[in-house]
Amino acid sequence: MEKAEEFRSLHQDKRILVLPNAWDVPSARVFEDAGFPAIATSSAALSVSLGYPDGEKIGKEELFSVVKKIADTVSIPLSADIESGFGSDIDQLSDTIRRVIDAGAVGINIEDISDFEEESLLPTEKQAERIRTIRRVSDSLGVPIVINARTDAYRFGTGDESTKFEEAIRREKAYEAAGADCLYPMGLTDKERIAMFVKAVNKPVNVMVRKGAPTISELERIGVKRLSLGPTAMYASIGLLRRIAQELKQEGRYDTLLTGAITFDELNALAKPKR
Repeated sequence: MEKAEEFRSLHQDKRILVLPNAWDVPSARVFEDAGFPAIATSSAALSVSLGYPDGEKIGKEELFSVVKKIADTVSIPLSADIESGFGSDIDQLSDTIRRVIDAGAVGINIEDISDFEEESLLPTEKQAERIRTIRRVSDSLGVPIVINARTDAYRFGTGDESTKFEEAIRREKAYEAAGADCLYPMGLTDKERIAMFVKAVNKPVNVMVRKGAPTISELERIGVKRLSLGPTAMYASIGLLRRIAQELKQEGRYDTLLTGAITFDELNALAKPKR
C-alpha cells in the first residue's frame, strides 16, 4: 500500500519521472543504486532474456516469477509490463492483476493490442472495460496500483498520421475516464504532437525514449510527466556485448570487455536485497 501511494505521488511531482525499465534483478538493482525512485519492467527485454520473443509469448508463471524476484530485491516501487493482460476475457485479466499484485508490483503497463501478429487493436470500449476491471480488482485488494494505459493507435491505426493521432487521443480519453492514471501514446516522438497530446488529456502522459524524441528537459517543459526507457537499455547492453564479441573474434583483443567492467563483489551484491 505504501509503495503504491509512493509510486502514485511520483506522477504528480513537478518534475518528470524518468522511469528505467529492467529485465532482471541485476539490471533493476543497477537502476536503483543509481538513485532512481522507481523502476518498471520491459516486456520485450524481460521476455527475450528468457528466450521468448515479445508479444505475450512468455507464460504467466515465468513472468510473475521474475517480477517477484525483482520486487523482493529492490526497495523502490516496481511497475510491471503485462502487455495486453495475458487473457482475452475479464476473468483471465482479473487473474493477471491479482497475480501481478501478489508478486509485488504497484503499477502496471497495459496495451490495447488485440493481436500481436496482426498488429490489430481492441475496440476502445472493450479496452475501457478492461481498465475498469483492473481498477476494480486492485481496489478490492487494497492496492491502488498505477495504471499506465498504452495505446498503439498511432502505430497500428488506419489512415494518415493526423487521423491516427486523433484516434490515439480519442482512445486515451476513454481510458482516462475508465480509471487509467497515466496515458501512454506509443510511437509519438514529434515534440509538437506530444505537446498537443498533453494538452488534450487530463492525466499524466508517458513517453518512451526513442530516436528522434525530445530531450528530457524539453519533455518536461511541454508537460510530460513520465519518461520510460522501454527496451532501450537492453538494446544498449546487447550492442555493447556484440562489440565485445566482435573485438574478441576479429581483433583478438578484450579491451572493451574490461573497460568500465564491475568487479565480482559488485556483481554478487546485485543479487542481495536492498533494504
